[in-house]
Amino acid sequence: MSTRTIVLVEQSAVIPYRIQNGQIEVMVITSSTGKRWVIPKGLIEPDMTPQDSAAKEAWEEAGLLGKVFPDLLGTYEYQKSGYICQVEVFLLQVQTVLEKWPEASCRKRQWVSIPKAIKRVNEPELKLILANLPNRFC
Repeated sequence: MSTRTIVLVEQSAVIPYRIQNGQIEVMVITSSTGKRWVIPKGLIEPDMTPQDSAAKEAWEEAGLLGKVFPDLLGTYEYQKSGYICQVEVFLLQVQTVLEKWPEASCRKRQWVSIPKAIKRVNEPELKLILANLPNRFC
C-alpha cells in the first residue's frame, strides 16, 4: 500500500478595495491562464511576512499599491498541480492604481461590487470571506 503525501503550499493574498461613492469596491483579476477570476496571491516569500508578500503580488499581478492591514481576514484552500494551496487573505487599501505593471500583458483587472466579486470567484471559502467584508467597515 502506498501512502501519498499531501504537500501543503502556503500562499498569501489580498482583497484590494476602495470606497467609491460610499460603496465598497474590490478588484478582481484574471488568473494567469485568463480563464478564472481571482484575487492577487502567491507564494509567501521566505524573507517576507505574509502581508508584505501579498502586497508584492498585488503590484506584480494587478498594478496596485497601498496599505495591507495586519489582521488575517481568513484562509481558503484550493488544489493546483496535485498540491493543496492554503491561502491567507488580507485586506489591501488601494492608494495607487498603476497604468503599467509586470503582468499587465497577461491579466485583466476590474473593480466590482462585493456581490459581483462573490459571483466571479470559484472558491467557497473565498466567497465567504468576501461576503463578510462589509462587517469590517462598520
